[in-house]
Amino acid sequence: MAKKAVKNKIKEPVKKTDDSKLFAFLAVLLTIIGFVIAYALKKDNEYVMYYGKQGLILFIASLIVWVFVETIVPFIGLVLSPILWVAWVILWVIGIIYSLSGEMKPIPVIGQFADKIKL
Repeated sequence: MAKKAVKNKIKEPVKKTDDSKLFAFLAVLLTIIGFVIAYALKKDNEYVMYYGKQGLILFIASLIVWVFVETIVPFIGLVLSPILWVAWVILWVIGIIYSLSGEMKPIPVIGQFADKIKL
């Protein structure tokens, strides 16, 4: 019987090279462009794709904030938008730091959605 992964737990160490860390860093830093680069060049590297998927979710989150809060709900967006953008930047910086750490740590909130992406 297969064991299920525990939520918000650091995954097993994967052999990482500086090349893997660089591509993982780019995947988070550049969000959607980084994901495309990671998928095109390192789709067999578990470490890079782990952070690539999280970068993709960060991009989707930024679209949701931009489209929903700033265009659909403009008056509430004036109050919520700065708060949500600061939260997004904090998650983005955490992702960048984690990608350079050499460990597969899920970005808070974002990691649980990225784990559901099967590529």
